[in-house]
Amino acid sequence: MDQSISRLLAHERIRAARHHLERTDEVTLARQAALSAIPAPTGAEGRRAARVAELFREVGLQDVLIDEVGNVHGWVGSNGGRADAGAQHAAPLHAPVVLSAHLDTVFGPEVDVAVERRGQRLEGPGISDNARGLAALVAVAEALVAARVPIARPLLFAATVGEEGSGDLRGVKYLFDGRDGVGAQHAAPLRRGATQYAAPVAFIALDGAGLERVVHRALGSKRYRLTFRGPGGHSWAAFGVANPANAVGRATALLADLPTLNAPRTTCAVVRLGGGTGLNSIPQEAWLDLDLRSEDPKALAQLDVTVGAALDRALDDENRRRAPGTPPLRLERQPVGDRPSGVTPRTHPLVQAAVAANRVLGRDAELASASTDANVPIALGIPAIALGAGGKAGDAHLATEWYENTEGALGIVRALLVTAAMAGLA
Repeated sequence: MDQSISRLLAHERIRAARHHLERTDEVTLARQAALSAIPAPTGAEGRRAARVAELFREVGLQDVLIDEVGNVHGWVGSNGGRADAGAQHAAPLHAPVVLSAHLDTVFGPEVDVAVERRGQRLEGPGISDNARGLAALVAVAEALVAARVPIARPLLFAATVGEEGSGDLRGVKYLFDGRDGVGAQHAAPLRRGATQYAAPVAFIALDGAGLERVVHRALGSKRYRLTFRGPGGHSWAAFGVANPANAVGRATALLADLPTLNAPRTTCAVVRLGGGTGLNSIPQEAWLDLDLRSEDPKALAQLDVTVGAALDRALDDENRRRAPGTPPLRLERQPVGDRPSGVTPRTHPLVQAAVAANRVLGRDAELASASTDANVPIALGIPAIALGAGGKAGDAHLATEWYENTEGALGIVRALLVTAAMAGLA
């Protein structure tokens, strides 16, 4: 694979695309800052999506549109799967390669997302996660078009909604399944107007900064709001009724004592809890939010069953202690997140291409696990990875988030090489 990447890097059009990326590095950085300064809370990404669509058109992508859930689509390869619109003997349209970056940030509408530049550092909420990924997405598209790279497969450039937190990978789930969720065992074909494609041959997510990590293991999660409900009452007069707050405490203690797996690593965490209305009232309801995670789908499914049993025990324990003749507690389980898990094997050509690109560019590669847009295609059996888009960053998901453009262009060159390796050159 190293030789294949080296040949790509020596190809006249790829060299031209790399030169374009390096020459326009400051333009990419300016786009990054401008995109970061457009608020894009999860569920309210519209303004940023509109600007990304404009950029897609400006750099020469074709068939640009914003779909029903807010994802932005743009294509290279409308003319028979080639970036060069004037090329002859173009290959027929067939399964594409997808390069993506998510639009949303973890920050709510009340957060000021203005960006400040201090020397080599850009500072602002979301400046790396994921304004960097979006800027890199546009840069790769522009370089391919400007250098007239003769790709053999169509390329879909996708800016997705709902990657963060409560978004639950909503955009990429819709991209593959046509619904707000992954309900199929196999990916539905992608469509561009009247043209239908097979499932992608590869999916590459650009997420944040960095040059070393190659995320090929999808960290899955299941998230729940668990609410215990009961009659409530005065803390003195009604004492003895089943208490939802007690049930939350019992559940939390039982969950904390659950055995954990290290291989594959599997975790269960109570992340929030609350309830009650006053200092002298037994609450009518109390709740906890739960986050279950694993890289292995079977381990995650087993943990889900184990957690369910612990919650039932907490409910039964509190109900057994209630005063005779008083109503029992009820437990309501509301799923609030379901991120699938899985792995693209390290031996797969997509992973090997990313590792080889790092080596050819003189940088080490670190195979890693994370929760990204790549989770969904991995779970559907589509080869997928997530890559950082160069540079260095810190304070992710904090208002003090920062980005430094150290080897920033090199990270985008890596994305270009991996994308070209999977799409092939005509």
